[in-house]
Amino acid sequence: MRIAILQPTFLPWLGWFDIADQVDALVILDDVAFSKQSWQQRNRLRTPNGLEYATVPVLSAGRSGQAILDVEIADARFAGKLERMISGSYAGAPYHKEFFPSFCEALRKAAGTGRLSDLNLGLIVWFFSALGISTRWQTSSTLQAAGKRGEHVAALCELVGASEYLSPAGSEDYLLKDRDAFDRRKIQVQLHEYTHPQYRQVFQPFIPFASVLDLVLNEGPRALETIRSGRRAPRALGNAG
Repeated sequence: MRIAILQPTFLPWLGWFDIADQVDALVILDDVAFSKQSWQQRNRLRTPNGLEYATVPVLSAGRSGQAILDVEIADARFAGKLERMISGSYAGAPYHKEFFPSFCEALRKAAGTGRLSDLNLGLIVWFFSALGISTRWQTSSTLQAAGKRGEHVAALCELVGASEYLSPAGSEDYLLKDRDAFDRRKIQVQLHEYTHPQYRQVFQPFIPFASVLDLVLNEGPRALETIRSGRRAPRALGNAG
């Protein structure tokens, strides 16, 4: 069985969903330390001025080392500000009217929990539905795996019965250092390879690496096909290929 383990990113980019789309099961890594001003808390949208960050305000003072699942949203009113930012930039997008109302509903409901991880998961579930991705998922906190870094990831793989682990390419350095944790469990590690596809955007020229929301509002039912068009064969750990 092939799995992926991904952090609950805020408004993830296309590659996040390409990984989720090609595995048998997904583990959402919510029991590791929160990193301020990371993709856990913010992401980019295409505006008339280029890519601009949308950021979730969170409580972090005096909470160093808190797990992602424990992070609290500092001000739920950010949801309204985000709606206005999106509406201002995407009112002219072909699928704005079709998808924006249900996105806002999911945003308000998820933000109302007061937890960053619940917000991110609520939006990820909405994106899965909008894109047509049916991969089953669960959070790492429900599995209670031991270990840190690569050992923790390998333990999660073992708990869900994985024989293959598809990892974001950016994790290669620590996976190489902790390779033995996977070898001992006979788990094959593969690294995600992806070439960002180009698609129509409200503003020109095209700028890659925006949130997947940009793609959904611009391409609608073609969004998943567009995501898959950037997929490349994964490579083995340690093989720069």
